[in-house]
Amino acid sequence: MKIALASPFFPKSLREGLASLRVLAEYAGLQQAEVVCFPESFIPGYPGMGYSKEDRTADALKWALAEACDIAKRNHIAIILPMDWCIGSQVFNLAHVISNKGELLGYQTKNQLDPTEDNLWTAGERRQIFELNKVKFGITICHEGFRYPESVRWAAQRGAQIVFHPHFVGSNEKGMLLTEFGAKENPYYEKAMMMRALENTIYFASVNYAAKYQEAASAVIAPDGSCLARQNYGESGVLIVDIDLSKATGTLAKRFKPALVYEKTFP
Repeated sequence: MKIALASPFFPKSLREGLASLRVLAEYAGLQQAEVVCFPESFIPGYPGMGYSKEDRTADALKWALAEACDIAKRNHIAIILPMDWCIGSQVFNLAHVISNKGELLGYQTKNQLDPTEDNLWTAGERRQIFELNKVKFGITICHEGFRYPESVRWAAQRGAQIVFHPHFVGSNEKGMLLTEFGAKENPYYEKAMMMRALENTIYFASVNYAAKYQEAASAVIAPDGSCLARQNYGESGVLIVDIDLSKATGTLAKRFKPALVYEKTFP
């Protein structure tokens, strides 16, 4: 299967985000990728970046999702589109899954929020397995993929051969300029990405924005924990990766015995 990870710069508006989505999805489609994944909260734009309130209304978000469905259909490529999304009076951080025919296949909410995010979003309460071209996959969003490995194991135990991980770690203002993937001086994020693949024997596809001071690269990690491919730090673009699904056996995830951990009663 050929997958794509899109690493855009931060859009300055909802419309700019859609324009970037259009260009990057078209490129991925021309490279024969079957699915392209974007970073966390890509539409209408990651909170705190100065976006207008009009870009964040329920109607604006519904319009943007319809546009994204049209982009997927016209380019014959499935899209994993992380968005802020209004359900009733609550705002969720989630990722919509759109088929290559422009059909909505469902969404995965961010269920484990970072403590600093409690005032931004409402935490979701369920996980979902998706399927494209007979390949099962899961989605875990940023903090929960880095710090809650159970979110990945849940999908792997249910047959997912890939877990996509849209996230944002880093800054355009200050930080380290990373040069080597997984270096011991780097923040822990890339090591966590490697572990999510290795401890489950699946592919882990993690995608970040192209920030000046990235704290993790967009990368595809193989089932043995090695970095199969990564985007250069700070560079916008699309990472196209062929993955060998025969290696994504899920062996370690399937051997896990949850009853020995979760059903024990503690004093």
